[in-house]
Amino acid sequence: MKFSERIGKRHEKVDVQLDSMDDELKNGLWNITTLYITGPMKENSQVISDSDFKEFIETIWLSFFKEPIDQIPHFTDSIYTELRKRFFNWDYLQTYDFIDFISSLKRVPFDPSELTDAFNLILKNELSGYRFIQGYLVPITNDFEVNEVEKAIGDSLENNFRGVNIHLKEALNKLSDKQNPDYRNSIKESISAVESICIQITNDPNADLSIVLKKLSSKIPIHGALQQGFKNLYGYTSNGDGIRHAIMEESILDQEDAIYMLVTCSSFVNYLISKWNKVEMQ
Repeated sequence: MKFSERIGKRHEKVDVQLDSMDDELKNGLWNITTLYITGPMKENSQVISDSDFKEFIETIWLSFFKEPIDQIPHFTDSIYTELRKRFFNWDYLQTYDFIDFISSLKRVPFDPSELTDAFNLILKNELSGYRFIQGYLVPITNDFEVNEVEKAIGDSLENNFRGVNIHLKEALNKLSDKQNPDYRNSIKESISAVESICIQITNDPNADLSIVLKKLSSKIPIHGALQQGFKNLYGYTSNGDGIRHAIMEESILDQEDAIYMLVTCSSFVNYLISKWNKVEMQ
């Protein structure tokens, strides 16, 4: 973390890739494309008219590149070379356009569902903000959600909610670890951030979130439905998959669960900080 981020003068960045694509992500997507498509073209070089990929290649030139099909290279190994050159010259949007397009094709010499499953593995491991769902590439998070997390981490430190800052950073670190992501404990840290700010505002260090949420209304004007909603969310983290308790069975928690909880808890932290600052100014 940079010095300016440690002291709260600049918000720490969230690593979910929305408007960019690092080398690891791009290389991973190309490797999947090579395994299923361009690799077989290169290894079994032949005239396109004799290849199982003939219709696939012509569709790319006709409907994706929108270039004259009489300029298509004659041999499949040349197609491999051309696709690779273009792939690594594309920006992140063009790359996503391409994998979305090839995954939508039906008459292909590979299994589209296996291809999207393989793409999803890379997208997940490299913290892309997009996934294939039912064959369509869709965002699983957005700039607003990322900004909420960044703001909560920065503003909590600036407003002396240091416990909140520590919990949110830990939630982010456990979620963002590409080698060994810990979704279960990321969720625990996210809800602990809310618990921490509520305890500090109500000045009741011995209470848990379910109790201090009830006391918030005496300190800040907060709608009862919103209060109840977070109480229910706290109940989910205390039961269900046993986030706060030992579990004997395999966890079903995934990246999407951890992202949802981090964004939701960050938004609630931002809401409480804003409300508390107004009370303090009175």
